[in-house]
Amino acid sequence: MAINVIHYRQGGEALWGVARAGSITPIPGSYATTRDFLREGAAEARAVAARLPVGEALSPRSVELLCPITRNQQFICQGINYRSHMRESGLDPERASFNMIFRKASSCLAPADTDIVRPAHVRLLDYEVEIGLVVGRDLDGPVAVTEENLHHYVAALVLVNDVSARDVQLLQTQFYKGKSYRTFGPVGPYLTLVDAADLARFASLRLSLRVNDEIRQDSLAEDMIFTPAPTLTELSALQDLSTGDLIATGTPGGCALRAPGGLALLVGKLLPDHVKWANFVKMNAGNPRFLRPGDRVKAAIRTDDGAIDLGVQENTVVAPREERLTSAAA
Repeated sequence: MAINVIHYRQGGEALWGVARAGSITPIPGSYATTRDFLREGAAEARAVAARLPVGEALSPRSVELLCPITRNQQFICQGINYRSHMRESGLDPERASFNMIFRKASSCLAPADTDIVRPAHVRLLDYEVEIGLVVGRDLDGPVAVTEENLHHYVAALVLVNDVSARDVQLLQTQFYKGKSYRTFGPVGPYLTLVDAADLARFASLRLSLRVNDEIRQDSLAEDMIFTPAPTLTELSALQDLSTGDLIATGTPGGCALRAPGGLALLVGKLLPDHVKWANFVKMNAGNPRFLRPGDRVKAAIRTDDGAIDLGVQENTVVAPREERLTSAAA
């Protein structure tokens, strides 16, 4: 059974609790990192959930929400991993021959209610709602992960918004830079502990995202191309993974970014990459779907029956502090 755990601060102390029915029940113990919590506190969380409702519960409004993935953990991502996103990017899903892997800086990890800061030089700011896999054990060598043993390697799921500065990502051909600015990784609100039965329903998770109450993304995870088991198998063959590390599994269609039309795409193939992408960024400058200060982003991931619910993120896009101060002074 899926159990929603929340990471929060109260009285200056970072704590963990089970979230249910609009309240938080504290989990005994102190766990400094996501790794520590999963290794030492997950069993306590299940015990607390099993005996609810008992004890004193807290209101979420009385605590400060923290990111459920602490910054000591790796932040790994899959790119172009939904058929619908491939199509809107001008690519053929049937020709997806490899799993695109990249990293985001762990310093971009942020609570689910954080303001998303659009850097002063960024104009093409995009959103990407994603399911995050939270690694359940240390891996220092290759393993064969299957649908049957997946629960041995995935301890939890989280909601992720892979915020992206497309004019950096594309113009500079730098995924890491374009996706790693501070606040570009809101995660949570929950660390949703899962078991084999929950993971068997992974394809039934529905990802949705709204901007200013307009639905932009709405898709089931069954649209995913490279699913968790083969992805973990591939990653374990090339790098070490630690308990608590985060793997964001890609986003469905509906992003602000769109592939150029047929003629522009044909002409682009004849141009050097830096010229092609410069033209593409210029062409997208007037696209109203890109995020601007003041926009409100609301993302959610759950099964349609609500049995697995990774929670809701609500974020406001803001200008950098110095721009806000200048604007206020004027």
